[in-house]
This record gives sequence, C-alpha cells and structure tokens, in this order.
Amino acid sequence: MKMKYMLMMNSPREGAGSIIHWPKEDIHAHIKFMVGFAKKLSGTGELLVAEGLAFPDQAKRVRAGADGKPITDGVFPESKEFLAGYWIVEVDSPERAYDIAAEASAAPGRGGVPLNMAIEVRQVMSGPPPDMM
Repeated sequence: MKMKYMLMMNSPREGAGSIIHWPKEDIHAHIKFMVGFAKKLSGTGELLVAEGLAFPDQAKRVRAGADGKPITDGVFPESKEFLAGYWIVEVDSPERAYDIAAEASAAPGRGGVPLNMAIEVRQVMSGPPPDMM
C-alpha cells in the first residue's frame, strides 16, 4: 500500500547560510538541482507536488475576527528558520520517503558543497487516526 509523505525544507532566515547571500552561480546550481530532482521523482511516479515558497517577508498571518472576516497580523514572527518549500510524495515505505529526503538534503549550496540540511518528513494522513473517531 502506498503512503503519502510531506518533506519540508527549512532555510536559515538570515546570515551567510541564507540563499540570498550566495553567489549567483551557486543559486543557479541549486535551482538546477531542484528542477532535476523534481523531474526525477516525477519520472518514477512518486512526486505528487513540489513547491517553493515566497520569503517570509511576503507572508501574512491570518485569523478570523469576531465577525468571521480575516484579520492579517503582518508577517511571521522572527525565527531562525522558515519553510522554504516542500514535496509531497507517494511511496511504498517510510524508508523510501527518508531516501528521497536525504537526496534533497544534499542539494548543492555555496561553492557546490552539499547543504546536508534537515528535511522534516511527516506522513500525510487520509483522515483522523481510528482511535480518535
């Protein structure tokens, strides 16, 4: 039975690790890797969706006001990292999801050195656990 997993890539918000501080050729190499990685997973039939996300300064926190209308609270609070992008894959085992996450983790960074960043892997549930019903 196939299972869905979300693989989440976090990025440093500031400092030398932030992609906005990389040389242009390193940014291009990173993007080329990510495009090729998505094509490879699409080719195996494992990739359901992959998306990069806008930087946190373009995000808004939204909640419902007393009247149910949206209230925006500006951008996300300061944190060391932010969600940069994600993949949703459908695979035969958790181990395969971990293999895919490890490959994503090794995306090239500055100077082509693998980032070896942590990729959070979480199963996508099709409904609440049976014990909660």
